[in-house]
Amino acid sequence: MPLYRNAIRRRHRVVAVQDADPAAVSELAEFWGAPVTASIDEALNRNGIDLAYIFSPHHEMAAIGHKLVDRGIPFVIEKPAGVDVPQLQAIADAAHRANVPATVPLVQRNAPVETWLRQAGDIVYERLSFVAGPPGRYRRNGSPWMLDPPRSGGGCLTNLGPHFVDLALRHIGASVDVTHKRSRALHNERVEDHSTLILSNGGRESIIEVGYAFPDSPLKRYCSFSAAGTNGFASIDTDGTARFTDPSGNTVEAVIDVDSDPLYDVFVDAVADSLDSGFAGLPTLDELLRTMSVIWSSGPHAVANHD
Repeated sequence: MPLYRNAIRRRHRVVAVQDADPAAVSELAEFWGAPVTASIDEALNRNGIDLAYIFSPHHEMAAIGHKLVDRGIPFVIEKPAGVDVPQLQAIADAAHRANVPATVPLVQRNAPVETWLRQAGDIVYERLSFVAGPPGRYRRNGSPWMLDPPRSGGGCLTNLGPHFVDLALRHIGASVDVTHKRSRALHNERVEDHSTLILSNGGRESIIEVGYAFPDSPLKRYCSFSAAGTNGFASIDTDGTARFTDPSGNTVEAVIDVDSDPLYDVFVDAVADSLDSGFAGLPTLDELLRTMSVIWSSGPHAVANHD
């Protein structure tokens, strides 16, 4: 929620905040100037609701989405929008049948990282690596359910992976063969703390690495990205140092912002600006379903102690 709170107050008038534990969100509700309730139905019965944001635990998301579809309320739903493919498929189908607009914050789309990589042209090979802080932070920030596979749908791959699988499918095509490797050897939680995917499509390849393997630190994460394509080779390092080399060997350098946190302000602005058009141009539930089908293709809870 800290990623959204300022932008939501700037772009929306909040009419209700719901949480099973109202005390947990009382400060947030006060910040938005809205009443808080434990009851979803009570929150949705308020007048003047044009839009809802769903930030609930993953195992509750689909049921809340169905309530919004039944009431005809457009909504933003955080990934993964459920804990398995059937849940996500059902909410996507219901929204289609009822013609209720919905969108998903796959915020890396057209962000600085993707824009830089696109200089490579038609991408043939790429590597996307994003390793965030340790899983224990979810206990400290009031989200221990993130470490419980039946309630979260998985670990770092389910949580961090959707952004980069989405990019990969945009870059090399959606008909991919998938190889998974997952491990929980570093922190020995019930969810994986490191995962690697290899997506291939007719010789094109995207390697995706995500993890809860970075220490608690002001640096927050490690990330690096590279892409080789018809126009050359693009790369980005953790500190934002970015290089592009064309087929003639000429290299240009820049420093770009690789912090994903500011991208949520951009997303809230896009939601507010596109609400009247049914979120035209923003990620769809069908696109999230395509992404999560790749991630859950070996089962959301299939985790090895070590590889």
